[in-house]
Amino acid sequence: MDREPEELQFVGFFGICNEAYKIVLSCRRIFSQITLSLILPLSFIFLAHIQISDLIFTKIAINEEALETTRMGSPSQDKILDRLSSEWTAFLLFKAAYLLCVLVFALLSTSAIVYTIACIYTAKDLTYSKVVSVVPKVWKRLMVTFLWNFIILLGYNTLAAIVIILTLLLAGTGPAGTLLLVFIGIGYLVGLVYISVVWHLASVVSVLEDVYGIQAMQKSKALIKGKLGISCSIFLLLNLGLMAVNLMFARFVVHGRSVGVLPRIALGIVFVFALSLLILIGLVMQTIIYFVCKSYHHENVDKSCLADHLEVYLGEYVPLKDRSVQLEHLYV
Repeated sequence: MDREPEELQFVGFFGICNEAYKIVLSCRRIFSQITLSLILPLSFIFLAHIQISDLIFTKIAINEEALETTRMGSPSQDKILDRLSSEWTAFLLFKAAYLLCVLVFALLSTSAIVYTIACIYTAKDLTYSKVVSVVPKVWKRLMVTFLWNFIILLGYNTLAAIVIILTLLLAGTGPAGTLLLVFIGIGYLVGLVYISVVWHLASVVSVLEDVYGIQAMQKSKALIKGKLGISCSIFLLLNLGLMAVNLMFARFVVHGRSVGVLPRIALGIVFVFALSLLILIGLVMQTIIYFVCKSYHHENVDKSCLADHLEVYLGEYVPLKDRSVQLEHLYV
């Protein structure tokens, strides 16, 4: 980023997109290495999950149909029930392994991209080996922030479920009740987007500042004021892209059996790379938003102090102290 810190506050939606494009293009070597080692496996796991889940559910559906035509208490029914039990167990274990792998690679990818962008911001020499050495140490802080976000989402979803149940009991499913449920649904989605945007910015805060967990969420909430519209717009755009890749993969690869095996494999590879590029751009933009928000609130990030803390740390990860990423007010 070749802009001065005080200039970043004026960067808008298209400016952030353009800045992300220029950064990735100018440092394509290091971003290619990060993508191939971390983001590409994440994309592969995400899309492979769709394919494998479809195969397991197809077997479950076949056995459930067979169960409906089988006599109660017969040996055939027992065999089908055993198969269904094994398939559901396999699905749950697969789902748990999938979520764990996605979480690990997502946090590692976030750590790598945020650290890389910070090095670029400070014009610091950067190599892939430096990124790899720092990422595992930063990852621990991101995990704590993620767990707090999970707790917040759990509480939010529980509250939403209670509100929906009470609405159904009190207002029923008539026109008035349905209209009320629509408004509740819209409010729920707005709140979900807000929590997600705050969490994404909190992930950057966890890497670059001396706070993580709930403190990072609170800091992110304060930083995002004034730039909430732009942040939500970018979040929705990226998620629409993810949804589009997901739907096209399911349509042409998972269910596109008439296309042929080789074309489906080729399309699958294309979708994996497309998803990897989308995730890369999203993480870069997420980090740029952090610097934009800091500038908007006239909080200068001291480049020299930031550069000192981005050295290859020996021993435990040393986070940026408040005096390093200081909230220096730039009176303009």
